[in-house]
Amino acid sequence: MHTLVYKKLYYNKKFGQNFLKDKKIVKKIINFINPSCLDILVEIGPGLGALTEPICRIVDNLVLVEIDKNVLYFLEKEKYFHKLLIFNQDVMSFNFEKLSIIKKSMLRIFGNLPYNISVKLILYLIKFSNYIIDMNFMVQKEVANRFIAQPGSKMYGRLSIIMQCYYDIKLGFDVGANAFSPTPKVQSTFLQLIPKKIPLYPYNKINFLKEITFLSFTNRRKILKNSLLHIVNKKIFLNLGIDIYLRPEDLSVIQYCHIAHIFYLYKNKC
Repeated sequence: MHTLVYKKLYYNKKFGQNFLKDKKIVKKIINFINPSCLDILVEIGPGLGALTEPICRIVDNLVLVEIDKNVLYFLEKEKYFHKLLIFNQDVMSFNFEKLSIIKKSMLRIFGNLPYNISVKLILYLIKFSNYIIDMNFMVQKEVANRFIAQPGSKMYGRLSIIMQCYYDIKLGFDVGANAFSPTPKVQSTFLQLIPKKIPLYPYNKINFLKEITFLSFTNRRKILKNSLLHIVNKKIFLNLGIDIYLRPEDLSVIQYCHIAHIFYLYKNKC
């Protein structure tokens, strides 16, 4: 039998919970993360402990961020509970910088992320990149494919550009829907995100990159001449070697960084 069995399960739909139950997948994830007893590990959304328990066999202390008090009720009954430092709060308000400073170490973050917050959370974590070694997450397969999409492909877009600016992305393996309970309607991928030591665009100016990519991809059918010329001069495009008759999916990540920088300079002159 390769599934983890729980006597009682309480699913809260608003938290997008799909608990991991396949023991083979759990073992594969642990091998992929390759945790060390010296690591400061942070698990986001531990669920009913499918990953928490085997990680606690390796480390003496594990930080958990979990919003659902019902989940914490289950974890309180486990033998490894004394090893846990638990923050019962919304991860979108959690201060990873503060935790890193308290622990006097950079963090390794992992988790089987709820699909409804995965992208939002990963983008939120960008600002804590200087305090993170790596992040190992289960996400929707389609989202993982968007992360790594290259210029010219249908999947390439805002998310591809922003992710590739700030992270080195390593796809691990795909996970079928039957590995979870309740069973989701989508396939999943386990992956690793390593913050770039030198990002392609500064963290503190990310809003300019977000705005440029938003304007570009709001209507993918529009050429750059129609989507960006009202904020970036035609001559600047020529200086950057960018054809204004290209569509947004035709530009590289670096080219979007250059445009965002020009946009930043323009805004600061106004």
